[in-house]
Amino acid sequence: MTVITDRPVPVDPQSQSRLRERGLEYRLIDMDDPADGAGFLRADARGFLDENPTEAELAQMRETMRTRRNIGVFDPDAGSWPIATVNGWVTPLTVPGAELPMWAISSVTVAGTHRRRGIARCLLEGELRAAAAAGVAVAGLTASEATIYSRYGFGPAIPVARLTIDTVRAGWAGGPVAGRVLYADKPTLAADLETLHEAARGDRSGQIAGWRGRWTRMAGLAEGDKQAAAVRGIRYLDVDGAVRGAMAYTLSELPDHFRSELKIRMMIATDDEALRALWQFVLQHDLVARAVVDQRPVDDPLPWLVADQRAVTVEVHDHGWLRLLDVPASLTARTYRAALDTVLDVHDPLGIAGGRWRVRVDDSGTCRVSVSDAPAEVEMSIVELSAIYAGAVPAAQLAAAGRVRGTEEAVAALSAAFLTAPAPLLGIWY
Repeated sequence: MTVITDRPVPVDPQSQSRLRERGLEYRLIDMDDPADGAGFLRADARGFLDENPTEAELAQMRETMRTRRNIGVFDPDAGSWPIATVNGWVTPLTVPGAELPMWAISSVTVAGTHRRRGIARCLLEGELRAAAAAGVAVAGLTASEATIYSRYGFGPAIPVARLTIDTVRAGWAGGPVAGRVLYADKPTLAADLETLHEAARGDRSGQIAGWRGRWTRMAGLAEGDKQAAAVRGIRYLDVDGAVRGAMAYTLSELPDHFRSELKIRMMIATDDEALRALWQFVLQHDLVARAVVDQRPVDDPLPWLVADQRAVTVEVHDHGWLRLLDVPASLTARTYRAALDTVLDVHDPLGIAGGRWRVRVDDSGTCRVSVSDAPAEVEMSIVELSAIYAGAVPAAQLAAAGRVRGTEEAVAALSAAFLTAPAPLLGIWY
């Protein structure tokens, strides 16, 4: 993973000035300073309604946060903890046919005592301006609240599916699977998840690189994880003995059922056979009546692996949000499924990435972008362009909602070029 500390970026001067006018200090956090780092992490936990972390949790979290650019906002009358937090780092984002650096944004919190003062706006706009100034073409985040981030130009670009399976009804229709499924201890599970994610993340647009703290948490090795003792893991070995899949899960008893719910924390497979083997384990697990998993691709084959498709409930929801910061750089970084020649007008209320461009895609899928003064054939805001960028959201669907304007032919051509298969995926939170 590319870390932001490889290339130090100062705080955004515009946000710094705005917050200083309100008597607040906006500055970088030093994770090597125990007090500074602990204050940031405790404020972050408070913002997400988590318990105050222990010293052991702080030590573990600081290892991850050292690879990020952490910022706190301080009120001199509110003690030593920041009253608002944010962090960012540069990570590779998979896009159709390639990957490009993305500015990942996380830990966005504002204390309940300081809400409705424009602090979050300063944090988010500051991150976007800093990323653009650093030459990063796209920013991304996962959102705990879905109504906040469009005002900053983010679009819900990578939907995922939450699957709930009545395993008593479902049955198995996938046929026999070669290879073996074996239980894995937690250190092995964490290592497998890390290795498999890195091997598979280039297969689907929308994925980003993981980090060690993510895999140790999924495997039940994180300090303070109340479910850690319940975490179990399996790994799938193909006929040659190579690890091709792994899954972390928990089991909890269902009231009055004398059966359990199997909740999948993380499921990663590098090929279809490995995925079928993991699903077969879930569907045929003894004493389990229900299985639940989130952050699966919307084209997961599960409904076609069961005898009764009505036993599978699929809920599609937003997960990965993207925000283009440099339209020519981001559009030319990916490949496309169909030729395209259109003039695209993009409105950006923050003034970062707006403009009018001629977008030309040749038969090989290669894109060229140039500034244009010709009449626009398609018009949209940066939110809609960001939403269609990864290839999951059809431009025609946004046009039907009144979010994209253009002739039917121009919008159809845009959809045909941008859409991709397999379906984009972001398999982790960040």
